Amino acid sequence: MSLTPEQQLGQLTAGAAKTLSEKELLEKLSLGRPLRIKLGVDPTAPDIHFGHTVVIEKLRQFQMLGHQAVLLIGDFTATIGDPSGRSVTRPPLTRDEVLSNAATYTEQAFKILDRSKTEIVYNGDWFRKMSYEEILKLNARVTLQQMLQREDFRNRLDSGQEVRLHELQYPVMQGWDSVEIRADVELGGTDQLFNILVGRDMQKAEGQPQQVVMVMPLLEGLDGVKKMSKSYGNYIGVSEPPQEMFGKIMSVSDELMDRYYLLLLGEKRDPSSHPMDSKKSLAEKLTARYHGAEAGTAAREDWDTRFSKKDLTAAELPEISVPADSTVLSLTAYAFLTAFGIEKSNGELRKQFIQSGSVQLNGEKLTDPAASVATQPGDVLKLSKKHAVRLK
Repeated sequence: MSLTPEQQLGQLTAGAAKTLSEKELLEKLSLGRPLRIKLGVDPTAPDIHFGHTVVIEKLRQFQMLGHQAVLLIGDFTATIGDPSGRSVTRPPLTRDEVLSNAATYTEQAFKILDRSKTEIVYNGDWFRKMSYEEILKLNARVTLQQMLQREDFRNRLDSGQEVRLHELQYPVMQGWDSVEIRADVELGGTDQLFNILVGRDMQKAEGQPQQVVMVMPLLEGLDGVKKMSKSYGNYIGVSEPPQEMFGKIMSVSDELMDRYYLLLLGEKRDPSSHPMDSKKSLAEKLTARYHGAEAGTAAREDWDTRFSKKDLTAAELPEISVPADSTVLSLTAYAFLTAFGIEKSNGELRKQFIQSGSVQLNGEKLTDPAASVATQPGDVLKLSKKHAVRLK
């Protein structure tokens, strides 16, 4: 049964940080036609993490309600670099680098979106055809005062940092993208609000109906404080192995769990369910989204085997060959780095893992960092709540 415009509005605005305006969106939903929903992405890196997927999930919700998802690849704008939230100018990328990143970016995005119902466009298709005269006319639509209303530009100028002229072009170009694809709604993060509003101005000047602005909040990372970011090391990558993805999600705090449900799945947690069961369900659903239902189920069963049933001997674990004459410290450092690619300082390993009793060999705690370790093939070395290996 199709939803009424009012029911669609309630579903679509859930979790959004700001919608300008809900009244306009309701009017567009009442038109009786599929709306064109724009999401512009600059593929400046090959992989995406859960923080990136918040806006993609919202695009999916529009798509599931019968609206047209328009995924705009900024193959032209990415070579400039979005200055949003930046305190310095972004290093430029070549078009080949951008297109290479776009290939993996879209492949990962289509784990959420329906590929057959997604329109993909590249803004280089129109910007590369523009003459200098057309670019000047485009720039005449905005003022320097408008651009300097952007907080990041203003802050950089106030602190004596440079703002390159090409960076001022970015909001203008993002706004013109909306004109080219005749967007009814544009999605973005909260840091995109200024740019999307420029799109409304551009559309008005061209005699088009103005797009509705919907910006999504920035997702907190695994630490529950800072936004999810690779630079902070608090992220979950959508291409991470199923077991690792499941384990990371299980480390999310109970307080943050409801937010992950809403922003990453577009649903609310069952309040009658036990928090641990809810978290396992969240982890299984998200793992299944990126790796398939079987992988989601298997990751949950493996987690139960490892941690709920405390039976690591039957669990599927990474295998490593053990260096000869290892101490507890050297073996722990080697296992973290070899099996999981995680490098930790000796001080952190001693205090946080070894002396705390986290490191165990076949269930026996190894609390002396300097002690020699006698091992046999098949032994299970537990490093932390989320990491364990089998020795070869």
